Amino acid sequence: VDAAVGPAAHLPLLAVELTRAGLGADWATLLWEAGSLPPDRLVAAADALAVAGRSADGRQLLRQGTGRPPAEFGDAVHRLDQEGRHREVRTLLDAYIRGRTPEEAADSARGAPDRLVPLLLDAARRVSDERYWDVVHALRIAGIAH
Repeated sequence: VDAAVGPAAHLPLLAVELTRAGLGADWATLLWEAGSLPPDRLVAAADALAVAGRSADGRQLLRQGTGRPPAEFGDAVHRLDQEGRHREVRTLLDAYIRGRTPEEAADSARGAPDRLVPLLLDAARRVSDERYWDVVHALRIAGIAH
């Protein structure tokens, strides 16, 4: 847990050392723990892994981090957006749209639909036309304007 909440730049070094020492299961546990980091730190950790050539680990970390309840995830993304942290918002939403159902995506927009719906739809469009229309449909079913 201490390693997961430490500086993001240390994660790639820990990955190398744990893997070299034959402790791959401990690395998987560390990634799982890091998945509970606050969203801004989660993105920083995923970025550090990607820069170090461990993009697959970074993507796994983002998938794990987007496993929060939809309302909690939506609130976190909305806060980041209000802070002007648009790159982090985009990174999180891209992972969320890929890993969660359209219905969960719609639920995540309930707290601030005026701002979150356009962001979710942009992320869905980046995934595919089919995902975009699935999210549009889920928003309609949930009664959330878009």
